[in-house]
Amino acid sequence: MSWLLITLLIVVGFLVFVAIYDVTQRKHAILRAFPVVGHLRYWLEKIGPELRQYIVTDNNEERPFSRDQRRWIYATAKEQNPYFGFGTDNHIDAPGYLFIKHSPFPLPPNPHNGHHDAKLPSPKVMGALHNRAHAFRPTSIVNISAMSYGSLSSAAIQALNQGAAQADLLHNTGEGGISKFHRNGGKLIFQIGTGYFGCRNHDGSFSLDILVETVQSSTVKAIEIKLSQGAKPGLGGVLPGAKVTAQIAEARGVPEGETVESPNHHSAFSDIDSMIDFIELIAGATGLPVGIKSAIGQVQFWDDLASRMVERGEGPDFITVDGGEGGTGAAPLVFADHVALPVRFGLSRVYRTFAKHDLQRDITFIAAGKAGFPDEALALMMLGADMIYVAREAMIAIGCVQAQKCHTGRCPTGVATQNSWLVRGLDAESKGERMSNYAMALRDDLDRISRACGVTHPALVPFDTIEMNTDGATTVVLSEHFGLDPSTVRLHTSDVAAISAESAVTL
Repeated sequence: MSWLLITLLIVVGFLVFVAIYDVTQRKHAILRAFPVVGHLRYWLEKIGPELRQYIVTDNNEERPFSRDQRRWIYATAKEQNPYFGFGTDNHIDAPGYLFIKHSPFPLPPNPHNGHHDAKLPSPKVMGALHNRAHAFRPTSIVNISAMSYGSLSSAAIQALNQGAAQADLLHNTGEGGISKFHRNGGKLIFQIGTGYFGCRNHDGSFSLDILVETVQSSTVKAIEIKLSQGAKPGLGGVLPGAKVTAQIAEARGVPEGETVESPNHHSAFSDIDSMIDFIELIAGATGLPVGIKSAIGQVQFWDDLASRMVERGEGPDFITVDGGEGGTGAAPLVFADHVALPVRFGLSRVYRTFAKHDLQRDITFIAAGKAGFPDEALALMMLGADMIYVAREAMIAIGCVQAQKCHTGRCPTGVATQNSWLVRGLDAESKGERMSNYAMALRDDLDRISRACGVTHPALVPFDTIEMNTDGATTVVLSEHFGLDPSTVRLHTSDVAAISAESAVTL
């Protein structure tokens, strides 16, 4: 036997061994779905900094998430070293760059940093304003945003929910209903969209009885009515019949194999007063806090809503502001690029509108839209947010590589696809741990930033703590730039006392 043949047999045997190992291991979704050749991705990632330095782009040019941002999420999710060496490579003199002003007398570090018993609760009790029977204070300011089963795979939903359970987060179901994959210990925010999936009659109209049955059969803590989504506001959606599997049909309450549509408007209400009536109907039947989610377009709506809330003493318990830079599985380019205000603009306008009506201390404000990084999360809290949602950041934590194939059904990591072979590559158990690790690391960094600023909670950081570069030579206080009055009282005294006690360090 020639040496060439022996060498060939050795190589083939080695590749067969690698392929068997790749297909059976559970740590890497790419390798499970693409044995052998998937190793090229990790090799290219390893030499990526050198390639980008000399050939392609730097660490901050990629979009929608830069290489540095994705590296930080991967590192925290895998409990690897998330630190960066040699100083920042950002253009700190660029317009829009943020500067956090630390205190000369920072507080001692939290002994819970890096542990799963660390606490960073919401500064407000959700539902207290309207005396909801099941009002509660969310245990985490970081929570998982709305992503439906059907848009994401079964394994991805299960991983997110298990991660939510481990890190004590709230997991928003998205408008696709509650599937069995949402029932892995994570507490839920049930989202009601225009298709009323999970709470609909056979003709697609809203069913209060089915809603009550749905929320009572799971760990739902709050209900969110979706008016619009940041990446595709004013649009409905279509789920082709080929994608409506038995499990998706069960979760959504629709016939298996038949195309289902989400209209671009609600049939249960048509104006502000009927929307408030709808909110109160749901809250009365379930006892749960009820809120609304919307991308921000015409601002007059929010002033009218706040006015009617004051007059009626009724309305939403929380408001989720979704930025126009938010993600989606698929959207027309013009909607993704140009419709709806970015989250900073939208959130600040909504917050100051409700502050004008003296409601800012009672409504819980949630911000979504690339909010899953410590600097941006704190910036949004300086603009009125009490909590943040993470969506694409959560997807990255469980394995997304920003391939931008969400709309094709061919997501290589098994996150945003219903292809059984690709979904098989994503191991929900290990990815759930990564989701938990990422969320805990984000909370830890927010806690450390707060203590560097001299307070124990991000909601206690003064409104003037962040400045923004305007032209390379001038800075402006971020909150003032977006029209917020720094003298506005943000929280009730009782809420300040509650989060101070919860976050305090015993020295």
